Amino acid sequence: MTSQQVGSRTADTIERLRDQGRAALVGYLPVGFPDVDRSIEAARVMVDAGVDVVELGLPYSDPVMDGAVIQHAVERALAGGVRVRDTLRAAEAVAATGAPVLVMTYWNPVVRYGVDAFARDLAGAGAAGLITPDLIPDEGGDWVAASDEHGLDRVFLVAPSSTPERLELTARSSRGFVYAASTMGVTGTRASVGADAARLVRDTRAAGAERVCVGLGVSTADQAAEVASYADGVIVGSAFVRALADDDTTAGLDALATVVADLASGVRRAERPA
Repeated sequence: MTSQQVGSRTADTIERLRDQGRAALVGYLPVGFPDVDRSIEAARVMVDAGVDVVELGLPYSDPVMDGAVIQHAVERALAGGVRVRDTLRAAEAVAATGAPVLVMTYWNPVVRYGVDAFARDLAGAGAAGLITPDLIPDEGGDWVAASDEHGLDRVFLVAPSSTPERLELTARSSRGFVYAASTMGVTGTRASVGADAARLVRDTRAAGAERVCVGLGVSTADQAAEVASYADGVIVGSAFVRALADDDTTAGLDALATVVADLASGVRRAERPA
């Protein structure tokens, strides 16, 4: 199976929403926070409240891209004994909602598991693919081959510092969408989204990307509306994790649903070019 023959549930969802005149809301939660079963329940709550694409974080001991809120949640998940198999189980359970499920993972756990075996089991769980923040396309030959073989999306990242050559390579190598990091730094809520985000989206599209989603810093409905006015998707993580972290009982799920609904309303009211 070649990359040209592989479909993409994530791309299909984003294209369908774009035809409706809006961007997608992509919601992140780490598996195993506060425990595996409740993280699955929380992800389902996100879908019910308005998330279009789910991003499940595979807990890792050295999450270099993550800020304090997500690091704390990941540390708790690891302390609870979460493993790769738990992420695969969570992906299968959340994929049953019908929303595309992407696993966000640093590359070392995939290598330790076995790249082809991981792709095989991820596809078997019904997940759509991977977001790999610390893997660049020119070092990802094994993953490119495995994702083609098993029909999985591969989401690579670009940043405001990416060169035109890097943007072109990433756009050509990605499937599903390209993840545009709105600012240089780690995840976390911010008072404003990086000023370079809109330019980065334009440049990434000019480099050949058909779909570009923006993450890092979105935490309010107004920010979501701003990003949704020019990007194909709005990626939110820390704001959702923080809502759940305030109370990991049913009240925490209610708080999560409220925050998701608020940001989803921002995405839906964004003014987008025809």
